[in-house]
Amino acid sequence: MSARTTARTSPRLAVPVAAISLLIGATGLTGLVGVPAAARTGPPSGSEGKVPVAEGYGGAVATVDLDASRSALAVLRRGGNAVDAAVAAAATLGVTEPYSAGMAGGGFLLYYDAKRGRVFTVDGREAAPRAMTGTSLQENGQAIPFDEAVTSGLSAGVPGSVAQWDLALRRFGTIGLREALKPAIEVAAKGFVVDQTFHDQTVANQARFADITSTAALYLPGGAPPAVGSVFRNPALAETYRELGKRGPSWLYGGRLGAEVVATVKNPPVRPGTTRKVRPGLMELSDLRAYRAVERAPARVSFRGLEVYGMAPPSSGGSTVGEALNILEALPQAGLHEYLEASRLAFADRGAYVGDPAFVDVPLRELLSDGFAKERACLVGATALAHPAAPGSPDGAYGPCQAASPGKEAPPAPEGPETSHLVVSDRWGNVVAYNITIESTGGNGVVVPGRGMLLNNELTDFTFGPAPGDPNLPAPGKRPRSSMAPTIVLDDGRPVLAVGSPGGSTIITTVLQILVNRYELGMSLPEALAAPRATQRNTAQTQAEPAFIAAHGPALIAKGHSFAANPEIGAATGLEFLDGERVRAVAEPVRRGGGSALVVRERR
Repeated sequence: MSARTTARTSPRLAVPVAAISLLIGATGLTGLVGVPAAARTGPPSGSEGKVPVAEGYGGAVATVDLDASRSALAVLRRGGNAVDAAVAAAATLGVTEPYSAGMAGGGFLLYYDAKRGRVFTVDGREAAPRAMTGTSLQENGQAIPFDEAVTSGLSAGVPGSVAQWDLALRRFGTIGLREALKPAIEVAAKGFVVDQTFHDQTVANQARFADITSTAALYLPGGAPPAVGSVFRNPALAETYRELGKRGPSWLYGGRLGAEVVATVKNPPVRPGTTRKVRPGLMELSDLRAYRAVERAPARVSFRGLEVYGMAPPSSGGSTVGEALNILEALPQAGLHEYLEASRLAFADRGAYVGDPAFVDVPLRELLSDGFAKERACLVGATALAHPAAPGSPDGAYGPCQAASPGKEAPPAPEGPETSHLVVSDRWGNVVAYNITIESTGGNGVVVPGRGMLLNNELTDFTFGPAPGDPNLPAPGKRPRSSMAPTIVLDDGRPVLAVGSPGGSTIITTVLQILVNRYELGMSLPEALAAPRATQRNTAQTQAEPAFIAAHGPALIAKGHSFAANPEIGAATGLEFLDGERVRAVAEPVRRGGGSALVVRERR
């Protein structure tokens, strides 16, 4: 029976059905298998509300935000395709989720083209300025403080989102950039209602926003964060989008807007009298002129008869999710212990081998090979591996099992729950999974004066060093390694599922766990997405949501795992095709305030 009509149940199921119900129910949700009754289907046409699950026909969308989902839906209803709608939604997220996404950021887009039966990707990852070197994030031979790097011009990468939108629309869309920006312009001009998440994120950034005059003027009106329930308008961003639509991407990539971005990066508008050290950046207008979005071949693995597509480097999402899935398939059973161990091993290899392929010889073919997966899988036993796991040798010469050897301890890089992910399908069966980001929540904290947009701090994704031989050290024009993992799953060449999440390096484990929940543990996509999460990234302790620890901690601790509580991991969106042309869009029911799923038509 096709995965388009039912969950594939695994003969290697290692978690009892009763435990699955416990795992879902431990989230504290109500209704059928943990999904609120009101969230099981979309609202009546014309009265769309913020619900996490919607089913119907003619196209679907799921984002973290109702306004962004409505922007995409409006494009679909006017005859646009999935790429058109994805760009419209992403631009709207730059208005309503400006601390996670925006035109001065970047991202990775996966696109399934129904007519050609192929998956394409567009890399809009930000790039280092040409003046950046391997020691630019160091001072006196040591890494500069992370917090000091974040709020600075030094952390701002050459933005890729606008080039990515333009390339995706020209290659795969049916409308131009000017048309795609119209929904976002309307939201920016008319305003949106401030929710608790937007308010709380502003509060969390209030101190640094207050030290940047342009940022304080926009996001701290009257000196305080906007109140929940108030209407927030960004007329400067509306005008910026309007001019971008008229003038085209060259206005940013070498034109006046680009000059304003460079001036802001090199001389951030710091409040007089502040004691905050805000370093100037290295970006030049020539860096913007040289930037290009890149179409790349996707990363691909086969898992339980399905084809799983993800982003190739400089994202580590496709390679790390793919390697972990291969390890799981090579094991006699795949439960939560095995999920954690496969992730541990894949993260060890991610750190050792993955970087920008223009600068690093990434052994992607071998990292995703069955031979390498079997060699890594033979290290997985009845108890947790010693920390840290050492990277493997993806060299093509795979022999009998070797004893696990210890790796070198590496402190985890600081990061937060930043980034946004959206999914869209259309009436023709095209599908988009798209991660967009400005890196940390609030980016580098600097709004370009008069333009209403926050700059990214993407260059903090580089390894600061000193770290000789690290594949992710900065270099002129290099793209930092990313964890973004937009994913599309095909069955017999046709899409059955698309999924992705924000969350720094927890993006990878969130996507992996959702796929394990869906295809190994037999959950539906809403169940798989709502279930409590754990993230093992080759760290001494596995971070896990309290509900996961409550449900599974004792059994996994008995196997040698150690846990640290994390109140929230990820904020995923996904969609899956059901019988016929019916599609189910799924967003978070609770995490990050809950997301928004909509469909074009609830009935045929």
